[in-house]
Amino acid sequence: MADLEKLVEELSALTVLEAAQLKDLLEEKWGVTAAAPMAGMPMMMAGMPGAAGGAAEPEEEQIEFDLVLKEVGPKKIQVIKAVRTFTTLGLKEAKEVVDNVPSVLLESVSKEMAEDAKAKLEAEGATAEVK
Repeated sequence: MADLEKLVEELSALTVLEAAQLKDLLEEKWGVTAAAPMAGMPMMMAGMPGAAGGAAEPEEEQIEFDLVLKEVGPKKIQVIKAVRTFTTLGLKEAKEVVDNVPSVLLESVSKEMAEDAKAKLEAEGATAEVK
């Protein structure tokens, strides 16, 4: 086992450039990427295998949503009218969409637009889902 005190002394003597080169060499050798250090955690520990708090991929926030009509409810005509208020569908096309549930009414729209359209449908007794 390596003499840890000696290793600490040698690492403490490194310049910033040498420390950066060491980081690159260790990343290459171990096949890892150094993550931003956690509070109170030494910089070199962040990318070491087995170290707690390794880097996790951040989840992408969804920015495009679809609106799916699940059920029409008892007021079919009002639902058809509501569909026409937030789509470019004509009367015949809107009726076909409403008759063939479940159906996607809006694709790749903002969350606000999808929620607004959902509220219009639900006000008429329909059931819709934003995905």
